[in-house]
Amino acid sequence: MYDIIVVGGGPAGMTAALYAQRNGKSALVIEKAGFGGQITHSPKVENFPSRLTMSGNEFADELFSQILEQGAEFEIETVSSIEDKGSYKVVSTEEGSKFEGKAVIIATGVKHRMLGLEGENELVGEGISFCAVCDGDFYKNKVVCVAGGGNSALQEAILLSDKCSKVIMLQDMPYFTGEQRLQDVLFARDNVEAHTGVKIEKLLTENNEFCGVEIKNTEGETKRIDADGLFVAIGLVPENEPFKDLAELNDYGYFDSNESCLTKTPGVFVAGDCRSKQIRQITTAAADGTIAALAACNYINQAG
Repeated sequence: MYDIIVVGGGPAGMTAALYAQRNGKSALVIEKAGFGGQITHSPKVENFPSRLTMSGNEFADELFSQILEQGAEFEIETVSSIEDKGSYKVVSTEEGSKFEGKAVIIATGVKHRMLGLEGENELVGEGISFCAVCDGDFYKNKVVCVAGGGNSALQEAILLSDKCSKVIMLQDMPYFTGEQRLQDVLFARDNVEAHTGVKIEKLLTENNEFCGVEIKNTEGETKRIDADGLFVAIGLVPENEPFKDLAELNDYGYFDSNESCLTKTPGVFVAGDCRSKQIRQITTAAADGTIAALAACNYINQAG
């Protein structure tokens, strides 16, 4: 039996494992895909304290090596359920494995809602981005498109308009749904162009590099828009449904937990982007991992 089982191998999950091991607890990290989470899509990270610059993959690799050095174990499997047995929890996977732990930290993160276009996955990090804070500097003095019309898209576009020569908003609805205050700020800028009622039909490439999009309006007319990058801001998708009996979900599917990272189930904690929060950055994910791990260690110590 492990002391702490961490579900998810992103910055929050791996930081939780690090703090668990450093507090003398055995930790198992179960990750379904690749360690690092969404940060691995960022070719350059320049907003992490003490590091001038690094790639998302470098960050993930170094953190993974660090937790292994501390003695953490890992499994590449997909967690399907967590059963509360009182003094311990049973974590089951789609592959048929079962693991027992005194405490569980759920750090499943989120995935970005995609456009569903051909070649999209291959262009993530190579022309398609999701975070202006993370990747905006790559497009300084360049032309970018922003897909979306809600608050997130407007906020991303405001940040990008400070750096880019031109920002082209592409909204599939007849109007922008974000706050009017944000719209007023964004559309007052001379380097911002807006299109509503248009759908991105195709991603354009030249020599396997992103070079723009093809859009179609409600009349069926198509148009090519040349751009150096595309920021997709059409929402995030948490994957918390399998664990809703252990931790309350809010209306958007995120764990309804504050900065304490506690849930309604003793011995079950949540951390990272899967939790209800305003800011989702690599530093806030790491902070959540720290808090959840220390809370789990305290829970185990008190249980004896």
